[in-house]
Amino acid sequence: MAALVLDDDQRLLKEAALSFCRENAPLSVLRRLRDTRDPLGYDPDLWRQMVELGWTGMTVPEAYGGFDFGYRGLGIVLEASGRSLLNSPLISTVLLSATALDFGGSEAQKQEFLPAIVNGEMIMALAVDEAPHHAPANVKLTAEPGNDGFVLNGSKVMVLDGQIADKLIVSARTSGSGSEQSGISLFLVNAGSVGVSVRQTGMVDSRNAATITLNNVKVSGDDLLGPCDQGLPLLERILDTGCIGLAAEMLGSMQEVFERILDYLRQREQFGVPIGAFQALQHRAAAMYCDIELCKSVVLAALDALDNDSEQVPRLASLAKAKCSEVFFTVSNEGIQMHGGIGMTDEFDIGFFLKRARVVQTLFGDQIFHRDRYARLQGF
Repeated sequence: MAALVLDDDQRLLKEAALSFCRENAPLSVLRRLRDTRDPLGYDPDLWRQMVELGWTGMTVPEAYGGFDFGYRGLGIVLEASGRSLLNSPLISTVLLSATALDFGGSEAQKQEFLPAIVNGEMIMALAVDEAPHHAPANVKLTAEPGNDGFVLNGSKVMVLDGQIADKLIVSARTSGSGSEQSGISLFLVNAGSVGVSVRQTGMVDSRNAATITLNNVKVSGDDLLGPCDQGLPLLERILDTGCIGLAAEMLGSMQEVFERILDYLRQREQFGVPIGAFQALQHRAAAMYCDIELCKSVVLAALDALDNDSEQVPRLASLAKAKCSEVFFTVSNEGIQMHGGIGMTDEFDIGFFLKRARVVQTLFGDQIFHRDRYARLQGF
């Protein structure tokens, strides 16, 4: 495993990403999108700038128009975006869908879709879960063989960017039933196909999500992504990548909250002294600092494992998602409590991080799900 530090190129990328998010995408952008009930849920001008910066091609091979900078690079960008809770198709389209195409797509699918993602011409979404609790093997959406293809019926919930996606990657059961490991396949589905119904889901953290219903939706054999009936390993690899990316985003968010807490502890006075002088608050801040430092190491190790195609990816993905979910939950709570009554008001930004923490910890499995998975992967 490589050293858990950034090299010169990665440090430059981090500085540039932080500068871009700070200057162009402050938290006021999310507030505006929420208050105007923007149907897109993200700023298209900001997205075009992110495309021009090359963020959409971070993990895409050069043969398909990308820059092959690796998942460490994408993780750095996601960490920076987490500091301002930047809403964009970066997770749904680049982290999840481009990864799915790179890992499981045919040469024709890669040639068609990866350059479109890099150029910002296509938004894609991954449709996995069918119930409130994450269970990737529990697939009831069916794909019945038809004329030169399949007919899909069923629904998916909590599909990130589902209401703005041009194309969907949908898990479906081609054989078996219940939670059987085999019999699951992945399909590329045009969002505008006959029989596809999309309903936007209002999220408390103002991130995009949708419920997708498929009613006799026809796809061809060329729309199959990866092997038929054996799509679960590919899906788990995509989800592991997604969990590591979400952990990187949470890392940025918790660092931002912690820095805001420290600023407030220095400024707010009680009994004639800054409240940061109180030992009880110092102890709580020290505990948060230690947990955040641990999250930094875990996330960097997981990103490094992705770049090296390590067999430790599943373990590190669950470790990163569980630990960062837990720490972000705690730090966002402390952010509200240490700011006192003002922290509960909508005029103060700290509450946005609390809402994001509650939602992101449930995406692709909460800390309980991933602790259990980590234990099973360790043989317990």
